[in-house]
Amino acid sequence: MRLCRFDENRLGVIEGDPSTALGASSLRDVTAALDVLPQVRYPLPTHDPLIANLPQVLARAKTIASSAPALSLADRRLLSPVANPGKIVAAPVNYQTHLDEVRADSNLHHNTAAHTVTIQTAGLFLKANSSLVGPGEGVIIRKPDRRTDHEVELCVVIGRTASQVSKADALDYVAGYTIGLDITIRGTEDRSFRKSVDTHSVLGPWLVTADEIPNPGQLDLQI
Repeated sequence: MRLCRFDENRLGVIEGDPSTALGASSLRDVTAALDVLPQVRYPLPTHDPLIANLPQVLARAKTIASSAPALSLADRRLLSPVANPGKIVAAPVNYQTHLDEVRADSNLHHNTAAHTVTIQTAGLFLKANSSLVGPGEGVIIRKPDRRTDHEVELCVVIGRTASQVSKADALDYVAGYTIGLDITIRGTEDRSFRKSVDTHSVLGPWLVTADEIPNPGQLDLQI
């Protein structure tokens, strides 16, 4: 199933062929499926309740989708499909072709060794949750005097608490996949600083549940 968040925090199920232009697809407004979410009290949870309860939401959405209002996707303002992630974990230079590109261009590596090492050496880094926006919310260029790039990423949405998980079991924790734009200000500063500016983590347009993508390693990404 393909789920999106749109307009004023409404929930939609994507219909039609989502690989075509947005105007060719439609959605069903299944916001009523959010009624299955548990009531929360202060202090608020540090995770996204929709993702944590995705099986229940999906079951309810499937039940009501056929009779839910049908809306044109082109007329909607798409939000991030994950409203409140517990954390945003990012991988630096996780594609070899991009690493080769960075190493060959001083405007990208700025003679900073940390920008030219492999992911095995660099490890992972965090992006601020406050940088998250949806594709319909726009990106604000905060440093117009600095080069700012957009990097397309495959984003994995973790559906439950995971710690010390083996490689063999890792995909069992995946709720779904979506596309991200990692907006990056070029410079010598730490990656987290340059990539955590408000609006610099674009997620969406929708979440594709894991059952629809049995082999995520064979996906092609393009913008």
